[in-house]
Amino acid sequence: MRNRIEAALRGYLAGHDFLMVDPPGLQRSPGNEVHLHAFATTTIGNDGVGHPYYLHTSPEFSMKKLLAAGETRIASLGHVWRNRERGALHHPEFTMLEWYRAGAPYEAVMEDCIAMIRLAAQTAGTTAFRWKGRDCDPQAEPERLSVAEAFVRYAGIDLLATIGTDGATDSAALAGQMKAAGIAVPAELDWSYLFTLILTERVEPHLGSGRITILDRYPAAEAALARRAADDDRVAERFEVYASGIELANGFGELTDPAEQRARFLAEMAEKERLYNERYPLDEDFLAALAVMPPASGIAMGFDRLVMLATGATRIEQVVWVPVAEAGA
Repeated sequence: MRNRIEAALRGYLAGHDFLMVDPPGLQRSPGNEVHLHAFATTTIGNDGVGHPYYLHTSPEFSMKKLLAAGETRIASLGHVWRNRERGALHHPEFTMLEWYRAGAPYEAVMEDCIAMIRLAAQTAGTTAFRWKGRDCDPQAEPERLSVAEAFVRYAGIDLLATIGTDGATDSAALAGQMKAAGIAVPAELDWSYLFTLILTERVEPHLGSGRITILDRYPAAEAALARRAADDDRVAERFEVYASGIELANGFGELTDPAEQRARFLAEMAEKERLYNERYPLDEDFLAALAVMPPASGIAMGFDRLVMLATGATRIEQVVWVPVAEAGA
């Protein structure tokens, strides 16, 4: 069934004139977001000198270089690696389907994503996804909900009231609202940490119940690679797609300003160093490519998770060919 679903999705992409590309997994930078953790390695040159490299956490940097080089509609289905992640929905090596449309609004990749989720369900012969007792009809009209609306509905939190017009966040204000809503406030009062805590504990369990949810307009502080919304600098053109409480995809209206992207990456790496005592280098070729990259939309979907839902599997390891052995096993 995994192979049949893969064939169906490749057929969809071919039918919509996407060029399948094969980005390298070995990168100078694995990505520059605070909570993304990479696998590090060392390349040895002909001179015997070692240089740090990483397995990519996404093919995003490579694919945007291709957009800058003139490609207009590209897709990749391949392996990516993320450290510090293992569980029912996480595997250290997994398969990601990522695709981009140059010159298209981010609603275009939303539509692609919904079409392919439905195609996977049809290919598997299922009319409903289910995970941990949460049912979702993939053929029903999706719900499109902003992050701010979801926080009010499911957590009683006015998230935008904790974000300034310049996008600056107020941790104390968010912590105060959490207390008022009866949500335990941890010792770590970092705004991003509090945001993630509320999202995972109060909001995500409700998403994709009955029908697919498109969680849209993330705070700009939580969208390092997305452009800001035209009507509100506090939020960005970032969305995630959920079914049965599972996040399936993450999409952007892509940021193409190299100066702003560099500033965001440096801020992310400073926070990563504070929290985890490590930082990753910047990909200067990628930043240079942004200067000539056209406006575009892009999205990444967890292929293994989609197969899980389509086949009724309960753990990601049930749908990968050979799970990575546990340490000490």
